[in-house]
Formats: sequence, structure tokens, C-alpha cells
Amino acid sequence: MKQMEVTILGQSYLLACPDGGEASLLAAVASVDGEMSAIRDAGKVKARERIAVLAALNLAYQLAERPGAKTAQSGGPSSLDSVQIDTMLARIDAALASDGQLL
Repeated sequence: MKQMEVTILGQSYLLACPDGGEASLLAAVASVDGEMSAIRDAGKVKARERIAVLAALNLAYQLAERPGAKTAQSGGPSSLDSVQIDTMLARIDAALASDGQLL
């Protein structure tokens, strides 16, 4: 296993990477960095941790919406349907609406 240095939202990270997985890791880093940058650039959220949580939720939602993705009907205890995810995102957005005033 090798290590790769990547940059996400202007911060460098040293990540372990399985042999042959470099392209997949770089694609994942690009997705995370792009999502976090979009949230930051929208200007509503300033705290890096909150940006990371919102980016993770957005990316998880995008994965859940892909054709063939498991749904709540698959019976998995951690499965969420799109209505539940939309509701959670709306609640998080409402809770973070005043985040810019905290910093």
C-alpha cells in the first residue's frame, strides 16, 4: 500500500492508497473537494467541519439516487429513501442557516 498526498479545500492530506487504486482515489478526492468547494463558495457555511458533513451527505444522497442503488425497501437497517434524505438535508440546512453569524 502506498501513500499519496492530496489537497481538499486547500488543506493537504496524506492518504493510504492500495496499489492500482490511484485513479479511483484521485477521482474520490476530486468529488469531495468539488462538493466542499461548492458549499463553501455558496457562502452560507464557514466552518470546515460543517462543510465536510454537508458534502458527505450530498455525496451519499447522489450515490443513493443512482440507478441500482439500495433503497429502504432492501431491508438494510441503514438504508434511507430519498424523502428521508431530503428531510434530513432540509433540517441540517435550517440548523446551519445562522452558521455564518457564529464566526
